[in-house]
Amino acid sequence: MSEQTPSQLPLELPHEAALGQDDYLVADCNRAAFGLITSWPDWPSEFVLLAGPVGAGKTHLVSIWQQASGATVIPASSLGRLDVLSLVREAPVAVEDAQGGIDQEALFHLLNAARDAKRQVLITSRSWPGSWNLTLPDLASRLRLATPVEVAEPDDDLLRRVLVKLFADRQLFVEAPVIEFLVVRMERSLEAANQIVARLDREALAAQRRITRPMVAAVLSREI
Repeated sequence: MSEQTPSQLPLELPHEAALGQDDYLVADCNRAAFGLITSWPDWPSEFVLLAGPVGAGKTHLVSIWQQASGATVIPASSLGRLDVLSLVREAPVAVEDAQGGIDQEALFHLLNAARDAKRQVLITSRSWPGSWNLTLPDLASRLRLATPVEVAEPDDDLLRRVLVKLFADRQLFVEAPVIEFLVVRMERSLEAANQIVARLDREALAAQRRITRPMVAAVLSREI
């Protein structure tokens, strides 16, 4: 009896997203935010508040700023467990995901310490402070001093360029009609673009086939 050839198992190779300034794709939805972040250290104020939905590219902008400024990046959820005075003595600070539930006293002390140390603070959030249910008036006052900038969900043109770059980063050539098919059907976020490209990469490797519209349709249907 002849043996059946097993289908090839995709080998998961480490793939790190390129998060440098040259890797950032600028479009109308993020131009103002990119311009402000890359203007450091010539910011109009000591604090910047960067707001935008999940998957809009806030983390990439934080990475660009970190590389330029040497900033310490911390999740907002850990603020209450950290020595904020030590943080701002050493470097500027980026606080990620500072929406509702943040330790308000800790953030207030961080901003005060940063001002005393003449350090900048970049805060990212999915929403503006008006929706954070702030109960500390002094913190609300400090946040009003921050320079606000928004990054919106990617439009079709940016999604198209992001997909082309993500496939190219994995050394995959995908024809333009397939990219277009994907753009109009996928979830509209950069995070979703990264996830779908990774899934299609695994699918193409396992099937030992190029990425086609039927393959894209099949992979998308499994996500519904």
